Amino acid sequence: MSAALAIAQRELASFFRLPIGWVVIALYLVLTGLVFGMWTLRPGEPASMQSLFHLSGWLMIFVAPAISMRLISEELRAGTIEPLMTAPVSDWQIIIGKYLGGVGFLVAMLAPTLLFVVTLEIFSNPDYGPIVAGYVGLLALGMLYLAVGLLASALTSNQVVAFLGTLFFLLFMRIATTQGAAFLGPPLDRPLYALSVDLRMLDFARGVIDTGHLVFFIAASVWFTALAVVALESRRWR
Repeated sequence: MSAALAIAQRELASFFRLPIGWVVIALYLVLTGLVFGMWTLRPGEPASMQSLFHLSGWLMIFVAPAISMRLISEELRAGTIEPLMTAPVSDWQIIIGKYLGGVGFLVAMLAPTLLFVVTLEIFSNPDYGPIVAGYVGLLALGMLYLAVGLLASALTSNQVVAFLGTLFFLLFMRIATTQGAAFLGPPLDRPLYALSVDLRMLDFARGVIDTGHLVFFIAASVWFTALAVVALESRRWR
């Protein structure tokens, strides 16, 4: 596990050495800051971060691919994956390390938004239940999307292809499990709604931390991470 943590530490540090890391953080904070100012702090209305969490759920469709696109693709492009795979570390340690590095950056990106909570405390009396649940849901969603992006990154040496592949897959799944399910109607809508992250995020934003939702996000994240391990292992067979 120490090898995975060393890879994670190196990966996390690399995000802050490259402009893309700071650009992602800046864009996310600017957009969420605008929503917070326009929709959360409205005079005469109860302070709620539901709008912020809803926007962040959609932003994550773009942010997660931007974070994950280089995790393996950059190693493949630069030819540094071979020395890494011949080192005394297993494929799952490489994947877990890369994944944890991406999750660490995701947490670093979300951390400054806690200033929004401080602002709410100064100007109102917020209900912390929905806030805590919202952050739990947002982190779980981000971890799932990063796992999807990690798989895409392990399949190609082109970061743009990894980004677009993850982006289109996440958009397709988001639309198919909401508008698509509503269009099809019963009984075909049931399996699609069961895969919907949008409905789960609505519960989190309302302050409901459903263990079933957490199991879904964890299981899906493990599934895509395992597929990334298989994708990396397949390169040994070529």
